[in-house]
Amino acid sequence: MSQQPKSNRKLLTLLVLGCVGMFGFGFALVPLYDVLCDALGINGKTSSTASTYEAVVVDKNRLITVEFIAHVQSGMAWEFTPQVNRIEVHPGELTHAKFLAHNLSTKDTVGQAIPSVSPGQGAAYFNKTECFCFNQQPLAASATAELPLIFYVDPDLPESINTLTLSYTLFDITDKVGGSAEQGAAK
Repeated sequence: MSQQPKSNRKLLTLLVLGCVGMFGFGFALVPLYDVLCDALGINGKTSSTASTYEAVVVDKNRLITVEFIAHVQSGMAWEFTPQVNRIEVHPGELTHAKFLAHNLSTKDTVGQAIPSVSPGQGAAYFNKTECFCFNQQPLAASATAELPLIFYVDPDLPESINTLTLSYTLFDITDKVGGSAEQGAAK
């Protein structure tokens, strides 16, 4: 019978080590995911801060098609669309685009847009100097706003990439920022 407590202690030790290991692995997943996506070029993340535009030589011999896609979180009462769905730009050329947002609800709401670029390898070459995605977007009930985007495609974009797709998903963050849109919401 003396073997029973030793066996239980060993099993308990293995279970505790297994739990600690799984907990640690859960924390390691985020950086592992980022490293794996960067290595495979599939993350499509763009910079979350504004790039500065320093005059570069515009490549007038090459055209890149930039497509815009807008999605709204399920259940969010906003319309969110690009003003144009597709434009052609020369690499290095500073380009302006606009998205339109309309709050369909009867309450003030705050939205936050999360961008993604496809193909993922092109994300590093898509530079935003101004973007509505850098800030929260308060919008009063039934209000409409023009959301600006100013960007350029780096001339070093690989020749194999001729089309970049910029996709935004708009999320309702009203509850996370205090329950209502700010008084200065766009009208």
